[in-house]
Amino acid sequence: MGLTKTEIFSEKQNELATIAKVLAHPARIAILDALIKSKQCICGDLVTEIGLAQATISQHLKELKNTELIKGTITGTSMCYCINAEKWNSFQEAFRQFFNQLIELEENPNQNCC
Repeated sequence: MGLTKTEIFSEKQNELATIAKVLAHPARIAILDALIKSKQCICGDLVTEIGLAQATISQHLKELKNTELIKGTITGTSMCYCINAEKWNSFQEAFRQFFNQLIELEENPNQNCC
């Protein structure tokens, strides 16, 4: 069986790509903003807050939940969502390390670039 494209990249590269992909949609950023600002679990307010259809919000919530960036609990007949702080911090650290590579490069003046 042949290699899939993701198999030729490192685990770290695949993780960063997955994070970037989930953050690449403005609706998901809006959902994350709403969850952060509320500082608590949000159940049904996201449709009103963001202004998208319930089905659309649900699809974006599913994508965010698949990466474990948010977590959800069932309360009665609805799901309540909040930021998964542990995963949030992990994502933040992964991008910090990625972006800090340039700082390390700039600190080494022997490196020449166009």
